[in-house]
Amino acid sequence: MRRIEVKDSSGEVVLKHRLTGHQKPVLTVSWSPDDNQLLTCGLEEAVRQWDVNSGECLHIYERRPGIGLVSCGWFPDGKGVVSGMTDKGICLWDIDGRELECWKGQRTIKMSDMAITDDGKRIISICGETAILLLDREAKFERLIEEEEMITSFSLSKDNKFLLVNLINQEIHLWSIEGDVRIVSKYKGHRRTRFVIRSCFGGFEQAFITSRSEDSQCKSMIL
Repeated sequence: MRRIEVKDSSGEVVLKHRLTGHQKPVLTVSWSPDDNQLLTCGLEEAVRQWDVNSGECLHIYERRPGIGLVSCGWFPDGKGVVSGMTDKGICLWDIDGRELECWKGQRTIKMSDMAITDDGKRIISICGETAILLLDREAKFERLIEEEEMITSFSLSKDNKFLLVNLINQEIHLWSIEGDVRIVSKYKGHRRTRFVIRSCFGGFEQAFITSRSEDSQCKSMIL
């Protein structure tokens, strides 16, 4: 069950829709590029596509019985959906639910961040405790980012050239993913002991990064 809340003319936040249909806890929520639709992914269940204005469930994306979905995201043009699955594969659908491509094997994990570049050619997914998969759909080529510590989350820059990778040891690594894949910088200062901490790019031309922190602070660092 998901709630969508909006502000009325008085500025008060009011309930707009109650989205029901998932039988298990919702793991992932992803807004469409135009903000008119929403994807929700149930725990090892299915991905549901919702109309934000009406609250109607427009489509359910799922595979054969016994294979649930664990993550979801949009194609940059909003005309397709990408999802990680419990069999550790990655599947792509068009907006109407027709399967386009599917990669089997160790491509994702149960709790996995996933992203797709603006040109739709590269899929990025946490594929192991210490590894991130860079999957080039057009060249049919795969590369790995490999860390020494467990990866908890990542964030893709708007220009699709860099990844911010959060690690369990309270470090953030900035990776260049164009040309030679390599670490550009390392950052420390935020606190992480219990929860998944996410970082993001920000500012003019994304010139700094910001990270949440378990000490109730928000940490910002210049690239």
